[in-house]
Amino acid sequence: MHAKSGRTVRDLRRENRTAVLRRLYFDGPMSRLMLGPATGLSSGSISNVVAELVAEGLVEEAGSVDSAGGRPRTLLRIAPDSGCMIGVDIGETRVRIELFDLALTELARTELPLASSGPRTGRYEVGLVTRLLQDGIAEVLRTAGVSSERLLGVGIGVPGIVERTPEDGAVVHGQTIGWDAVPLERLLREQVDLPPEVPYRIENGAKTLGQAEMWFGAGRGARSAVAVLFGSGVGACVVTDPLGPGRALEWGHLTVRVRGRRCRCGAQGCLEAYAGAEALLERWREAGGEPPAGADEETALTAMLAAAYPADGGPADAVALTVLDETAEYLGAGLADLINLFQPERILVGGWAGLQLGSRFLGSVTAYARSYALRHPGGRTEIALGTLGPEAVTVGAGLLPLVDFFAQGGRRPERAPSIPAPAWQTALRDRVTT
Repeated sequence: MHAKSGRTVRDLRRENRTAVLRRLYFDGPMSRLMLGPATGLSSGSISNVVAELVAEGLVEEAGSVDSAGGRPRTLLRIAPDSGCMIGVDIGETRVRIELFDLALTELARTELPLASSGPRTGRYEVGLVTRLLQDGIAEVLRTAGVSSERLLGVGIGVPGIVERTPEDGAVVHGQTIGWDAVPLERLLREQVDLPPEVPYRIENGAKTLGQAEMWFGAGRGARSAVAVLFGSGVGACVVTDPLGPGRALEWGHLTVRVRGRRCRCGAQGCLEAYAGAEALLERWREAGGEPPAGADEETALTAMLAAAYPADGGPADAVALTVLDETAEYLGAGLADLINLFQPERILVGGWAGLQLGSRFLGSVTAYARSYALRHPGGRTEIALGTLGPEAVTVGAGLLPLVDFFAQGGRRPERAPSIPAPAWQTALRDRVTT
């Protein structure tokens, strides 16, 4: 049966369920009476949808509230234990994997180092990353005692550009880490022991950071924002719909100096070649600084900050201070480009390096950004640190399957679409077996 708009009754029912689930998730607990104006649905539709969701265990009662002159009204909320999702951050130095319930309460986590593959060699060995994901996903499910049948999906934040193909699902183009059209979704489906109907959602890490900060962090209440991920490299995500997906930007590869420093992407003069933590530490070393021998980037950056801003009030390291100020100017100029291009209400700075540099460094970055940006948009854009900490990418990744689940009206897919083997692989297998 079709409605006048061309949508079927099934479509309308799914949309009604989606509206109720989203409103309860963001604004709950709410009564049935409150859901009506919040969703635009009639009282009859609300009653029908809520009855379905309660019967399926997706919605539960959460106390009551007094009404004016009548019986107390029952409050409803999303049932936290009615499902769970996994969020993954494939970062510069480690893979972080977390298991969440629907209320985003962490049920289990593991962090697995990428010491033998990563920024220091310029490449991430694909087989190592998929093995870490295979082991880490099994570990968090085992630690929490959760069956994989309860999973709504696995969300993954990655460095690079993500495209989707009928043959391989999500394919990652990560030039800075040596990934050239890596069929990550296919590899995970082949290697990770999960039911075939469990969906994978793979997105750029800056995009998952932006999703998390807009929904639950420093972006709440903003109509538009740019989330900046500042780690070994730098990336960004522009958000123009507070509840919608953002758009990842390869911001770190804007040219800030013609024929400048060589970036790890291979080009010259990229912002990342001056402002990423890896480049920042290289420039400190070249200028005569002495990072701790054999230290990872996070430890080395801590040492640089301690040298520039001694806790005991002693003399500051002039070399460290100069390099940090130069980095602040490059970052400020990069933020000014974002302000002039997108005129966001807020810019949110996250990532392990951004958070480690903190508010003292951010003040200098903000001053430079305002000096390089046009006065009108520059004066209207608030620049602040993210509030979700180093787990923001993982939280945002965990939200990806939840977004899809709500969009489907809270119904799980019966089976993920199969991804056929590429023609060259089929031909090779045929030659080997004949």
